[in-house]
Amino acid sequence: MAKVTNAFDTYTAKGNREDLSDIIYNISPTDTPVMSSIGRRNATAVNFDWQTESLPTVDLNNAKEEGFELSRSTSTATVRPTNVVQISERDATVTGSQQKANAAGKANEMARQMSIASKALKRDMESILCQNQAKVAGNATTARKTRALEHWLTTNVSRGATGAAAASETAAMTDGTQRAFSETLLKAALQQSYTAGAEPSIILVGPVNKVKLSDFTGRSQARQNVSATTIQQAVSVYASDFGDIKVVPTRFNRERTALLLDPEYAKVAFFRNFAQEEIAKIGDAETRMIVAEWGLEVSNEAAHAAIFDLTTT
Repeated sequence: MAKVTNAFDTYTAKGNREDLSDIIYNISPTDTPVMSSIGRRNATAVNFDWQTESLPTVDLNNAKEEGFELSRSTSTATVRPTNVVQISERDATVTGSQQKANAAGKANEMARQMSIASKALKRDMESILCQNQAKVAGNATTARKTRALEHWLTTNVSRGATGAAAASETAAMTDGTQRAFSETLLKAALQQSYTAGAEPSIILVGPVNKVKLSDFTGRSQARQNVSATTIQQAVSVYASDFGDIKVVPTRFNRERTALLLDPEYAKVAFFRNFAQEEIAKIGDAETRMIVAEWGLEVSNEAAHAAIFDLTTT
């Protein structure tokens, strides 16, 4: 149908008001399952230490004759692990004009930018915590880096062929040949953990391997009560021979690694807690920074487990 002759339209009009929603839509993930699960502590120095200990080996020949003379045993010393805190920051700069402007969906531009920076910083920290990052002591020209979870775990671990733990706290960890995540691997890791005295209560897996875990044989053979409109496919708790394990999907692990954690034996140590700082003003713009100085305490690495070198597709 033809347009009405000489009808004034929106393409010609110059004075129509814009329609801009006051809602700002953001789906970037901000969940931090590791930081939310483990504890936190204060650190009083950039290098922070803690102590671990183990009971002596079981003595199956612990039987003495009547009237025996004591042979004094060697006392058990503690072990003193250590880590460093690293400095992490996010910042924003807003001009004086933009701060004054009547912006849609936000009453104060700097406050909005600081809210974004805070969430981004927590997401950075969550990702770093889960990595295979080695410890970097740092100096005047090199930033300190805290030793992260994957790098710490050496006792209850399963690795692919050619995979190897780091030779030291500052050396690189060697990734191995990838293999498919299976229930056999998970059961072996849980058995190894139990034998070592560990009782991990959560398993963190990336989205690919979360789907694989939900397809484990034990799950497929379960009897399920399903309504007419609901199919129960996901696994949220894995009931093993050695206790129930909460299954937690995460976007910030390396997909190739499944982490089995006992939250009681890991903490984020803050030398400086989250703080917002005003940076010296230069010109007609304001800069603010949110900063934290923090590190990871793995209170006893043998309390946790890891299945390394999983396929990611």
